[in-house]
Amino acid sequence: MRPGWITFGLLLASNCFMTVAWYGHLKYKGKPLWLVILVSWAIAFFEYCLMVPANRIGSQTMSGYQLKILQEATTLVVFIGFAWLYLGERLRWNYSLAMLLILGAVALTFVPADS
Repeated sequence: MRPGWITFGLLLASNCFMTVAWYGHLKYKGKPLWLVILVSWAIAFFEYCLMVPANRIGSQTMSGYQLKILQEATTLVVFIGFAWLYLGERLRWNYSLAMLLILGAVALTFVPADS
């Protein structure tokens, strides 16, 4: 399997953990803040266990800029699914358009540039 696809798969999985760590507690607003922070940190540990290898493997074929832009776009894709399925928020037209523009920016980072 190519490093780019491995990187994308690891980024996708790591972002699932991070999205839950950062936003999963929003359904539990009655819980103490210290508790949701500890639970979030525990969940985020697994995100790091996937993100670090994703960046290490991805750096074989991508620049740091490309890795970061790909990671941010992946985060948004994961969050859209999370917000819709878990938080029960609908995707509005302006969010959809913003996402398409961001995906266009991601595609642009992989166009070979003249040196």
